[in-house]
Formats: sequence, structure tokens, C-alpha cells
Amino acid sequence: MIEIDGSHGEGGGQILRTAISLSSLTQKPARITNIRAQRPNPGLSNQHVTAIKSVSKLCNAGVTGLAKGSREIFFYPNKIKGGKFHFDILTAGSTTLVLSACLLPSLFANHKTEFTITGGTDVKWSPPIDYLRFVFAPLLHKMGGEVNVVVGRRGHYPKGGGEIIARIKPAKKLLPLTLREKGALENVKGIAHVSNLPNRITNRMKHTASLLLMGFDDVKISEEHYPQGKDPACGVGTGIVIWANYENTVLGTNCLGEKGIPAEMVSQNAVEKLQTEINSNATLDVHAADQFLPYMALAEGESVFLTRELSNHAKTNMWLIERFLKVKFDIRKKDGLSEVRVKGVGLEGL
Repeated sequence: MIEIDGSHGEGGGQILRTAISLSSLTQKPARITNIRAQRPNPGLSNQHVTAIKSVSKLCNAGVTGLAKGSREIFFYPNKIKGGKFHFDILTAGSTTLVLSACLLPSLFANHKTEFTITGGTDVKWSPPIDYLRFVFAPLLHKMGGEVNVVVGRRGHYPKGGGEIIARIKPAKKLLPLTLREKGALENVKGIAHVSNLPNRITNRMKHTASLLLMGFDDVKISEEHYPQGKDPACGVGTGIVIWANYENTVLGTNCLGEKGIPAEMVSQNAVEKLQTEINSNATLDVHAADQFLPYMALAEGESVFLTRELSNHAKTNMWLIERFLKVKFDIRKKDGLSEVRVKGVGLEGL
């Protein structure tokens, strides 16, 4: 049994999600203690309970300690299977983080997998759904992984109630992600959305983002809004996701709207973050650099990328992955960036 101290490093929910994903893939039981010990409300939240349930359904796992507030669980995996699943977080907890827990094992299921997940689609401290669709998914496709995500309706804090449908095809293997350079810039795209708010907000976000991105040749910012009274979202909210498509990679950023923050400032924040990523010459943005570590560790061959900053999330993720798989991440400084290399074990190494 793999023993995991959930207070290690950044000490958050990512340790939990990655651990149960890798437990199901390696078929190694896991005991996770001190869950979210460094958070204001330690232990499992509804979001984390749902993530564990989703993976346990995938592999018919036995789980003990699965309850809100629990600080210790035991996870006993079995064979991964595909199928259709529906999970409701019951709060505005992140649908993308729940999906991230079950996506990795789903790629190696014996059949196609479809998840319908209800909760928050655009909430703080998690990737918004459009980042997953237009940054994460295209990068995963480069590795041979296919995930298609449809947004049924948006869900914002505090009401949640959003719905996503994710369809994952089994992958025979994962290809290494080799990103030594970005290549030529192809275009910059974005989506500004509002839920149950005046349409002029997306107009202002689009206008500001377009002005600030005038230095790029091909820019297209789309708007998502509905006629009054016909918005399927349960609550109110707004945000923007912007991404730059390069020959070899995708760099993305986002910003959520908040009460009292002008729409123009929301777009400005997102654009400034994207420009920081672009100007750094990184080949993966800070968030993708964290998210792709377990996929790279499972690829057949050596993966490499450059990122402007290795977050505590990423460092903790590396530590955890090395507990489950016979891999070693190599981190070097190169032109002010962090170059990360790892030779993946492939399916034969599980």
C-alpha cells in the first residue's frame, strides 16, 4: 500500500486527486492521511468526495473514510472500466477538478467513457471549463489522448448547478510531449461569457481584450450570452479565457469577474497574464505545466517542456508521481525558465 501524507508540499486537494488517479492506474492501494491539512477547512469537501466517487466507480474500488470532513481515506482499486456516469457535486465545487481526477484513468479504460458532472464550471482556484476545452484538450490530443467536453450550462459560485459532459476515448498509449520551442504564432482566441447578466458586459470585455491584443495579427474574441430569461445557468457570473495557438503548443490564461470589478479590468488582467506567458518564451503556461506532469510520466518516451515558473502545485505533483511510478523528474534552469524532463514508463511500466 502506498502511504501518502496529504500535508506534503502545497497540502491541498490536488494530492488527493492525483493519488487516487494513479492508484487506479497502477492498481496499488493507497492510504492518504492529513487530507487538505493546510487549508482553512481541512478534510474532504463535497468536490473531493465526488472526485473520489468518480474514480471509484471507474475501477469498482473499495473506499473507506469517504465522508465530508474526513482527513483520511483508504482506496482499494480494481480493473478500470468504461461506461456512462453522472455525478453531482451538490455545490459550486469545480467540475473541472472532478473531471481531472477521473480523466487520466479513463484514457486507459476498456471502453469509451462519458461523464456528466454537475457543479461549478467557472469558479475560483480551478481551471475554468473553457481553459480545459481550448488549452488542455488540444495539448492532450498531441499526446494521443482524446477528450471532448460539451457545456450544458454554466455554473458559478455560490449556486453552482452547471453541467458538463465529457467523452473520453481509450488510448492505446500516450505519446511524449516534446515542447522545446513554441514555433510560430498562429492566432489568439478567447471567449468572454456572462450568465444572467446584461450582454453589454461581454461587449466591454471583448472590446478591451481586442484593443490590448492589437499587436497580434489574428485575434478573435467570441462572446457567449443569452436573451434575458433564457440563460440556462442557475446563477450569475462572468469571465474570460484567452489562449494563443502556436505551431507546437497552446498558452492560455483566464480571469473571472467579481462584483465591483469593471469588465474592462477583467479582460485586462487576463491579457496581461497571457502576455507574461508569451514574453517568457515558455512552451507551457504555469497551470498546464502542473496538469500535464502525470500524463508525461505515463507516456512512452521522454517528454520535455519549458515553463516560466514551477508552482508549489507542480513540485508537489512531481513528488507524488514519483511515489507511484518509477520515474524521476529532471529540472534545470535554461534562459530564465525551468526546463522539465521526464522519461515516461508507458503502459508496460504500470
